[in-house]
Amino acid sequence: MIASSRTARKFWVPVLLWFGLLLLVAVALGAIYGARVGLVFFSISLSTLLFLQMWSLYQIEQWMDRPVGGPRPRTWGLWRHAFDRLEDVRLEDERSRAEMAEWLARFRQTMSVLPDGVVIVDGVMHLEWCNPAAQKHLGLDLARDEGRLLTNLIRSPDFVDYMLSGRFDQPLPFMHHDRKILVQLISFESRRQILVTHDVTQSEKTDTMRRDFIANASHELRTPLTVINGFLEHALSSEMGEETRQRQLKLMAEQGQRMQRLVADMLTLTRLESLVQPPSNDAVRIKPLLNRLVEEARALSAGKHSISLQAEEIDLKGNHDEIESAFANLLSNAVRYTPDGGRIAVSWTMENDCATLSVIDDGIGIAAEHIDRLTERFYRVDKTRSRSTQGTGLGLAIVKHVLLRHRGRLQITSEYAKGSCFKMIFQRAQLALRQN
Repeated sequence: MIASSRTARKFWVPVLLWFGLLLLVAVALGAIYGARVGLVFFSISLSTLLFLQMWSLYQIEQWMDRPVGGPRPRTWGLWRHAFDRLEDVRLEDERSRAEMAEWLARFRQTMSVLPDGVVIVDGVMHLEWCNPAAQKHLGLDLARDEGRLLTNLIRSPDFVDYMLSGRFDQPLPFMHHDRKILVQLISFESRRQILVTHDVTQSEKTDTMRRDFIANASHELRTPLTVINGFLEHALSSEMGEETRQRQLKLMAEQGQRMQRLVADMLTLTRLESLVQPPSNDAVRIKPLLNRLVEEARALSAGKHSISLQAEEIDLKGNHDEIESAFANLLSNAVRYTPDGGRIAVSWTMENDCATLSVIDDGIGIAAEHIDRLTERFYRVDKTRSRSTQGTGLGLAIVKHVLLRHRGRLQITSEYAKGSCFKMIFQRAQLALRQN
């Protein structure tokens, strides 16, 4: 109230003084030269003041259209005070705009790096803004789709029903472009809403793989346990001859060994998947390792296969145990899935500037539709044959994870009933230089 009274006095006192001065001069002139002269002077003075006021208003309009910081018009009297106040207001407005622009830029930058999508829509679902994650999840293009109705851009019936239902207390999962997206609408203003999106495709796959792993592991363990329990129940419930007892003990021992291999492979695979640090850079002597593994493969074959080895003096950097596990799995698979009398050729050479372990057999081969799935856990082309060969179904999954940790890749070529070629390929950067 006090500030308002001061402002009023600051404005009206000069105005009244000017009018009083003009009126006094006009009366004086009227008294000396006549009333007409005084009236004419007063009229001209008022017209001049009016013109000056209009000119000042014009200058204000022109000045307000210029950028902040430009030259200010020359003014006098009350207009100087008015221009001072307007300039303060303009500067404050410019500072507020700059702060708002900076805040908006930070907001958009923050939203742009979020893994979840953020879509801002108005009260009737027109797209106002979205971050890159939302564009990827929902197939949007902000430059193209801004201002368009969101339910026209995303044609999924489930999504449209959700957006029109008005019930947003629970998120909606729906399929979009072969991806499973979780969306939820959140109101944050009377005329604006936020749609949050989350891609759950990978987590769904992980959950499915975990469920399948548990189911497959349970199934694989159930068979040997059933055999062992059956023989034990039979042994407890009836008398048996020595020959029968020895035969059943042998079968139980085989099933026990099968469970041991399965548990060992599962533990190895779990350990490989849980490791986050890179493998050690120890120099692994590959030629002596292959000599030993090939001898073990010949023992497993029991003379039923012809196994040859050609190995160059090439060493790798990495973890010795992991590399040995991968090589051993590849060789044991070749022995198990090659019929008696077959040939297996193992070579460790440089191919196309990469160190390559090749395991070639003339065994049963693999049909083309199975090759891409061979590294999946427990995936088998022929389940009956796999059980007879005592395989666990985890060998190639272990090979894949070892190669990922050692910057290598697995290449499989095969022709059904003619044989297969498995190659483990390591980049040149993974080679270890020999110390002379």
